[in-house]
Amino acid sequence: MGLLFQVLASGSKGNSVLVCSEKTRVLFDAGLSAKEILRRLERTGVNASQLSGLVLSHEHQDHVRGAGTISRRFDLPVYLSQGTLEHLPQQVGHLPGRQLFQTGSAFAVGDLLVEPFSISHDAAEPAGFIITHNGCRLGICTDCGTVTQLVRARLKDCDGMVIEANHDTQMLLTGPYPPELKQRIRSRHGHLSNDDTFQLLEELLHERLRAVVFAHLSEANNHPDIIAQAYQALLTREEWRGVCFDIGNQTQPGQPIELS
Repeated sequence: MGLLFQVLASGSKGNSVLVCSEKTRVLFDAGLSAKEILRRLERTGVNASQLSGLVLSHEHQDHVRGAGTISRRFDLPVYLSQGTLEHLPQQVGHLPGRQLFQTGSAFAVGDLLVEPFSISHDAAEPAGFIITHNGCRLGICTDCGTVTQLVRARLKDCDGMVIEANHDTQMLLTGPYPPELKQRIRSRHGHLSNDDTFQLLEELLHERLRAVVFAHLSEANNHPDIIAQAYQALLTREEWRGVCFDIGNQTQPGQPIELS
């Protein structure tokens, strides 16, 4: 096995990504109820007792809802920043196995090397991640209000990516959200638009890129068909034909993708 990843849930109601090597299995975020996360893990063939740890990107409910229950039930270490720890919702409860990380400093979970990096979002200390195993690099970058030079640098040369494509700008502007929420989403501390994401992908394309999963689509301000139409257009170009595209789903796990 190389480096395998599978989006268990993606969207405003809950987010979680399973990343595995042959020896190590790690959840990145646990934004569903513990019961639902366990149900989705079963569908992947992974039992929660096989998990090596849980890594949290930031403190919002749709990323941490089930973290406390799962970590206590299965005696899992939880890796998170000090800012995330200090702002966790009360419902998460005690995390007896917490392990603090700092963005910019890598840490190991089993045989996976995790490199957290700072992103722009309206959370205390939000992070994206590069996960490396046997020379393969996976980037996870969601809930990111703007593409900084740091984000570009960290996602460069990834073999696979889980990357936010939150909203279609026109749908957001003409949609049902109140003006203050629209402004928050469009701000530097909100979420990436489809245009932002596809522009970033053009900058990040290289010969080893094999898989891109679009994540955190807004149910009100985006649609999978819009994303599919955009990546199908990319696939008409020779340089993109070796890349597998998928779209994260709120209601069921996506397909497992192996990088090798």
